[in-house]
Amino acid sequence: MKNGVGVAQNIVLFGGTSEIGQAIIHKVVKPGVSHVVLVSRDIDEAESQIADVAEKYSDLDIHHVKFDAADAASMVHVVAEVADEIGDIDVAVIAQGVLQEGVDYFANPEALVSVADVNFSATMVLMYALAARMRTQGYGKIVLLSSVAGERVRKGNPVYGATKAGIDGFALALDHELEGSGVSILVVRPGFVTTKMTKGMDKAPFSTDANGVASAVAKALNTSRKVIWVPGLLQYMFFVLKNLPISIWRRLPL
Repeated sequence: MKNGVGVAQNIVLFGGTSEIGQAIIHKVVKPGVSHVVLVSRDIDEAESQIADVAEKYSDLDIHHVKFDAADAASMVHVVAEVADEIGDIDVAVIAQGVLQEGVDYFANPEALVSVADVNFSATMVLMYALAARMRTQGYGKIVLLSSVAGERVRKGNPVYGATKAGIDGFALALDHELEGSGVSILVVRPGFVTTKMTKGMDKAPFSTDANGVASAVAKALNTSRKVIWVPGLLQYMFFVLKNLPISIWRRLPL
């Protein structure tokens, strides 16, 4: 629950080694935050990335929970383990995801399953598990890292885009279902983000970085906004792009 000055006390990051997720944690942790939980496959890596936050805020309790982001069946148990560690979950940031840029799915169609498992199926289960827990509390915020790639799926990586389109739409529908419960969802739609995941890829126009996404999330957390675009100009660009006729869309170098 937020303390007397409006600071969320218990924050959880699913995808504890995510560069963007870690940047969000660094941005939102402040005096008054009691617990941070990093849920990740590689606890040692997550711990090393959070070391400077632990040093800066000596009263902050940092916990680590191990999970497999592709294991949908385990998500209910993972959320229960987190709650056992810290009690109520005030803010949950979901930054788990895989890109798999450049895979030849014509030659290896089954490779798309691992992308769908992490980006879509397991994340849906995780969001419902978090929502159930937060409804019991009577409050909470779920932050989902989506992507502009899902707003209109491009030919360059249709599998990634389709999973992002699916989880984005699901999150907004779930937020509608949670209306009046005290629980809400913030969908974050970044454009191209320069991180280790995108190293070596050509930058798209209006690129941003992990700190840019983190700043936008920190600013939006205490508002009633349902969707944010990073950078904000992309919202207007994609309003046009999304509504282009297919014949024109297919001619774009995407």
